[in-house]
Amino acid sequence: MSAANPYVGAYPWLDGRRGVWREIVRVVHRDARDAATVIELGAGYCDFINQFPAPRRLAFDLNPDMARFSAPGVELRIEDCTRLPGIADASVDLVFASNFLEHFDRAGIDALLGGVRRALRPRGRLILLQPNHRRCAAHYFDDPTHVTIFDDRNIGGFLAPHGLRVVKVVPGLLPFSMKSRLPKWPLLVRLYLASPVRPMAAQMYVVAERE
Repeated sequence: MSAANPYVGAYPWLDGRRGVWREIVRVVHRDARDAATVIELGAGYCDFINQFPAPRRLAFDLNPDMARFSAPGVELRIEDCTRLPGIADASVDLVFASNFLEHFDRAGIDALLGGVRRALRPRGRLILLQPNHRRCAAHYFDDPTHVTIFDDRNIGGFLAPHGLRVVKVVPGLLPFSMKSRLPKWPLLVRLYLASPVRPMAAQMYVVAERE
């Protein structure tokens, strides 16, 4: 394993991912400009949390190898994030997760969202990037660890019972996978995200607010 290609187990390193995530952070920050305490669930290489501009940044991941990728100042917790252990009630402004909830069954989703609701301050936000089954049904279960189907029509039904009200849904923001052939130069990614027409966009963007 070379320093230029730091592959870790089931997490392939993809060239250009940090630049792509920088542009995703710009999108998320517009919907959470005042977030002072931010948590990322399933942080992986910490591409999001490392670049999000917040005074306090926390992340959860089960893989201990990811500890070497977190930036100074990021509090990375190598533990199960269900119920957000160790996080005080109503202390968080933003919880973010990318390609995460589909790996849980309904009981796990309910436990996780209950923890998110407990941790968020009133009007705090949960922002999700999720595969949209309506746009990628043929490939949704290419990953055998995908368990639950989400799409832009049913996501609110999972969130509402936990006091999380959907305030924005973009049915297609990004391609299904970062392995897509679309260019990953940051300027082109920025233009793609800003365009009303996004070829191959099969990941939805969901903003929900704690009531």
